Amino acid sequence: MSGGVSYLYGEGTVEINAGRRKAKVAVSNTGDRAVQVGSHYHFFEVNRALEFDRNAAYGMHLDLPAGTGVRFEPGDTREVELTAYSGHGRLIGFSSLTNGGLGSTDTRVRAMNRAVELGFLGARAESAQQAAAAQAAAPATEPAAQPAAPKPASKPPAPPSAKAPSHPAAPQKANARQRSYK
Repeated sequence: MSGGVSYLYGEGTVEINAGRRKAKVAVSNTGDRAVQVGSHYHFFEVNRALEFDRNAAYGMHLDLPAGTGVRFEPGDTREVELTAYSGHGRLIGFSSLTNGGLGSTDTRVRAMNRAVELGFLGARAESAQQAAAAQAAAPATEPAAQPAAPKPASKPPAPPSAKAPSHPAAPQKANARQRSYK
């Protein structure tokens, strides 16, 4: 296959979400329809008919590869593993419960109270003291059990060639077959 894309795969397995805080929660679908949850959806804010410890799920998403998810059939109960978000820790959208920084005690208290008001099963209201204690007890990452193995040295990048690029740098004038949509 000439000119195609090729991928180089390394040896061994890849551990996703390494070093992040994890939690397991039992989830029951009390609704009358199946509920699907994507891998990176803020689990605290999932469908209000799913009953589980929402306070424990605050700031976490499913510990699954990107693009995958879990389906909860009506009446089903199953245990799922969650992992803490990384990055800046600012969540906007989802069910609009959090809409702020995960490190903010005020944001957590507001999200918990809003979840209770809107009928999200398994949510408990928290005071500022309870929220601060929960955040202090649950750091986003865990200390690594062992240092990561060094990566094997890769080939150095090829030196730039003196050959002109195969595509023009500036746009060309349109020919008779091209149309202008202005």
